Amino acid sequence: MKSNWLFIALLAITTTYARAGKDSTATSAPAAEVKADANNAGLKLPAGFGALKVADSVNGARHIVVTEKGDIYVKTSGTKNGGGIFVLHVGDNGKLQSKEGFGNYGGTGIAIKNGYLYASSNTEVFRYKLDADGKVADPENPEKIITGLLDRHQHESKSIALDNDGNIYVNIGAYSNSCQEKDRTNGSMGMKPCPILDSAAGIWQFKADKPNQTYGDGARYATGLRNVVGLDWNTTTNSLFVMQHGRDGLHDLFGQYFDAKQSAELPAECMYQVKKGDNAGWPYIYYDQIQQKKILAPEYGGDGKKTGGEDAIDPVVAFPGHLAPNGLLFYTGNMFPAKYKNGAFIAFHGSWNRAPEPQKGYLVAFVPFKDGKPSGKWEIFADDFAGGPEFISPAKAKHRPCGLAQGPDGSLYISDDKGGSIYRIVYKGK
Repeated sequence: MKSNWLFIALLAITTTYARAGKDSTATSAPAAEVKADANNAGLKLPAGFGALKVADSVNGARHIVVTEKGDIYVKTSGTKNGGGIFVLHVGDNGKLQSKEGFGNYGGTGIAIKNGYLYASSNTEVFRYKLDADGKVADPENPEKIITGLLDRHQHESKSIALDNDGNIYVNIGAYSNSCQEKDRTNGSMGMKPCPILDSAAGIWQFKADKPNQTYGDGARYATGLRNVVGLDWNTTTNSLFVMQHGRDGLHDLFGQYFDAKQSAELPAECMYQVKKGDNAGWPYIYYDQIQQKKILAPEYGGDGKKTGGEDAIDPVVAFPGHLAPNGLLFYTGNMFPAKYKNGAFIAFHGSWNRAPEPQKGYLVAFVPFKDGKPSGKWEIFADDFAGGPEFISPAKAKHRPCGLAQGPDGSLYISDDKGGSIYRIVYKGK
């Protein structure tokens, strides 16, 4: 009789856990435990969403990742306050409990893959072994994966992404605006061929597990990309997507062809799907989102109307100019409504060079995707990081979105390198 009662009790417990495991794929129980801030951390969000500020003291917070245990690794642009990487331990209420720093180097890139934390300075890429709890096992002795990357103090950040086949992709930004003979000089013509393209203005591919690779060990995966700060590996298409920062100064450099308003809106900030050998066309062309054409750059004989770049790939999405896309994330979680599944979030750092037009950006946008392709117009998802219209400029903005990460429960994390805040967005329901 006693054994029968024991069997029934065990059966009940097993059934309960089986149901819980099944239900966890459709619901997001951990999110219910985390309450949004009363004012949604000052952000404007779509109906049903809420936001909380996880932390507000991570100076220069650039890209971020979240472990399965819910800890947040933040790559910072400098090494103030004890490190270039911080791990934030978060409590059940979603708020910061403690912060630890390590890694005596600045930079931007950070990623987690196959039990390792990867992080980049402006010249190197390191990796750290993670233990079963997602903690760095030996923070003082990272393995150096790549060394000697180009840093010419313009577009120097080395953003990174990893695929599922053991490769790591590194942005090498152009140390130039448009490959002029005299950079950013009124009327100066472009160099052809552009000598920068052999060592910069593209994405380089390296092995993710091979130590001490040099610049020469990498393969130039894609070219003609002026500067990519946001990039992500899309698991639906099994391909790399990147966000390019478009060139500046059409009116300032070639005022005979462009007025100030055109220069504020052009060229587009572009999302590209890039495959090995692709060329996006910089510096010879730019993409005009208004004409929806690839336009020959004025440095190479263009006048704002002549097309070019017949061998260059087209963008998959084109945004207004100078918004500065710094983060890209394809959402694979289950917390948000179905329209967000496999879609792309983009963190726009914000413009500085749209005068006399108002500055724009300082927001997170969303692009719906279906079958690996955009399936609708882009929309503003999270706004008011700057603190109001009167604060929309680099000097005045209270916060500037930079990095994006997805939590284990499907919540969205956003870093801010101006105010040092880390935000978490959850879906509360209708």
